[in-house]
Amino acid sequence: MDFSNGAGSPFGVNGFPNGVPFGQQGTPSPRKPRKPIGNAVTRTLINLGVTLAVGLVWFYLELPALNLHSEDFYLFVLGLCAVYCVCAVITSGFQGEGIRGYFTFLRKQCTIPFFLAIALIVIALVGSVAGWVPLRANAYAKLLDVQAGDFAQDIEEISYDQIPMLDAASASQLGSRKLGELSDMVSQFEILPTYSQINYQNRPVRVTSLRYGDLVKWFTNRSNGLPAYLVIDMVTQDAEVVRLDEGMKYTTAEHFSRNLYRLLRFQYPTMMFADPVFEIDDDGTPYWVCPRMVKTIGLFGGTDIHGAVLVNAVTGESAYYEEVPSWVDRVYSADLIIEQYDYYGRYHNGFLNSIFGQRDVTLTTEGYNYIAIDDDVYMYTGVTSVTSDQSNIGFILCNQRTKETRFYSVAGATETSAQASAQSQVQQMRYNATFPLLLNIADQPTYFISLKGDDGLVKMYAMVNVQQYSIVSTGATVAECEQNYRTALAHNGLIREDEAELVIPDRDAMEGVIAEIRTAVMDGDSYYFLRLEGESAFVSVNAADNPLVVILNVGDTVRLTYDVGDSASILNGASVELLQSAPALPAATPESGAAA
Repeated sequence: MDFSNGAGSPFGVNGFPNGVPFGQQGTPSPRKPRKPIGNAVTRTLINLGVTLAVGLVWFYLELPALNLHSEDFYLFVLGLCAVYCVCAVITSGFQGEGIRGYFTFLRKQCTIPFFLAIALIVIALVGSVAGWVPLRANAYAKLLDVQAGDFAQDIEEISYDQIPMLDAASASQLGSRKLGELSDMVSQFEILPTYSQINYQNRPVRVTSLRYGDLVKWFTNRSNGLPAYLVIDMVTQDAEVVRLDEGMKYTTAEHFSRNLYRLLRFQYPTMMFADPVFEIDDDGTPYWVCPRMVKTIGLFGGTDIHGAVLVNAVTGESAYYEEVPSWVDRVYSADLIIEQYDYYGRYHNGFLNSIFGQRDVTLTTEGYNYIAIDDDVYMYTGVTSVTSDQSNIGFILCNQRTKETRFYSVAGATETSAQASAQSQVQQMRYNATFPLLLNIADQPTYFISLKGDDGLVKMYAMVNVQQYSIVSTGATVAECEQNYRTALAHNGLIREDEAELVIPDRDAMEGVIAEIRTAVMDGDSYYFLRLEGESAFVSVNAADNPLVVILNVGDTVRLTYDVGDSASILNGASVELLQSAPALPAATPESGAAA
């Protein structure tokens, strides 16, 4: 068989498989360029259409503010530029050879988005540098106007019905318990964890909205909206579920177009907003207070608030107010106020001084609280020197509606030291101290502290002198605590003896059968805590003043007097009167024993 010409040879023509030399086996054929889609106009329209569709979905989901001061705006536009460029490459057929060829091709197809992206990056960098703290320290220090105040003159002695005795955790616990009592709501709704402290009808309260239990429960209940909101009285510790004639349809817990954030963005596309706050007006109508956030230094620095948008939670009607109505209590958040004061404390003598020398450099202490003054809510926090955190040099009070801020120079203990002192007085009870509230007691700056039990409810109260935090007094009620505190002040020579006697408020009385008796020794005295049938509160009675209480038994019918205005789960009792002893149990007899 002749294979000389390769005919029939397994090696093919010329002795090589397929007639191709071994050195050239596997060499790919030149890539055919993909054909572009349509003409230039068609491709541009497709690119714009896809970019617009992605932009609308992105805007609906992420809700970026269309504002050069918003970082989200730059991410949004840069992302759309990238989407357009990817579409342009796809619709134009990936034309080009090598990296340089593709780059040249991409630059031709995406000239406008390319230069737009570069321009935005440059603007963002320049704007960031323009707001850099080392360069603009003086401007940051002026964000908060701090005025000196006189404590005794500015801070009047507060009445008992104005002292908030609950913190946010206790209010949340009370709210959850209250909702759990309502069988028609507890299975469908939950409570928003953001309890806002406001003044409502001259009472300090915390309010919050409900939210749907889950997405399924939202579908079944959304037509009627959220049926109620909660009000927690911070003085009486009463929790109330306020039912609405028409449910709330616009909240932070809603979905789609009724979601509060989406409603704000579509109605005010260029505004930036701080976290919305749930409040109620004087008539009990629920609103969302949405502070308008602005950047005042460079593009991204100097966060501040200019007015607020008020949104009716029921109807969704909204309006922007440069000066918010007086019933609104919270426009400036505590975190923003603390941030601005820290700028002031650090940089009011210059940036270099904050690092070298540190003359008069101050910072706020950790934690804050609220107090009501003249129907406004003020935020309180201590101020300490940057070189020492062992004591406070003073404190600030800031109006959360107007941002009016005053500094009070009162050297003394830090809040954490006061909490430790209060807990040490009742260490056998193992109570937990809440963050202190600053009060004026006999012109003495005084930390007022609620002491909570393991159940999260307030059991006792403590008062600690700010300047001499070794002066600590406790009591089962506010009146008793203050009386003990005034006595301690007099013993230490801080007030006159005639100022030590507390004017006793009006008293009330209750009668009933004793259901429970407990005892405790406090400040060397024996106290009996009596609870009558049908009552949830105990009445404390000092055995030294009322020896009769020692021989009382469960089942006795008594008359108890207590201070009006007391609000804890323990009322301050003044006296006890035995009305009828419990029936004596029949004595056992041999006959009865045998019969038994």
